[in-house]
Amino acid sequence: MTVVALTGGIAAGKTTVTEVLTARGVAVLDADVLARNAVGKGSRALEALVAAFGADVLDSEGSLDRAQLAQRVFSDDHARKTLNGIVHPEVHRLSHQAFDAHAREHPDVPLVYAVPLVVESGRTNEFDAIVVVHTPRELRIRRLIESRGMNPDEASERLDAQASDEERLSIADCVLDSSQSLEDTRLASHALADALWAVWPDVSRLPTRLP
Repeated sequence: MTVVALTGGIAAGKTTVTEVLTARGVAVLDADVLARNAVGKGSRALEALVAAFGADVLDSEGSLDRAQLAQRVFSDDHARKTLNGIVHPEVHRLSHQAFDAHAREHPDVPLVYAVPLVVESGRTNEFDAIVVVHTPRELRIRRLIESRGMNPDEASERLDAQASDEERLSIADCVLDSSQSLEDTRLASHALADALWAVWPDVSRLPTRLP
């Protein structure tokens, strides 16, 4: 079973990369989707979150109010560790179920696991290669301000709640530069797709930098 992790900080451009990979036939598994499934209505993880944070993290229909919970944890290291301790094990279980199913059914198709918090989750040794989508911190802050309407303090807080650029780059087998134009990022993403199809499953032969 071969799995490539794709990671990067908030506003680095991971969605652009995964959209191109999907269009090119690469199988992309999204950790954010798994995390939503893990805390679905009636799940054990959701019950644990209510026990840890209170019923106000639920919306009027009894589902998780993700915005409310995010507001609670982003500026509180202890709360964030509690959240991760509840959600990460369930995401780990779901992801490995999906990896196993892919290996059985589509072994010749490259599999990329889009996982923003690979450093934070401590799962760096589980993957055959790690691709880091990289845009420097200051540019990502500018993107959050311009595209998501955050003020500078909010944007900085979001970045501070994640691993640093240096921590992510230290685990990278391949760095995809997403600091230029959207079209440049798309071109680099196509280059990544080309490389995945060319070397799969021997991902040790991926280029160390794109473009």
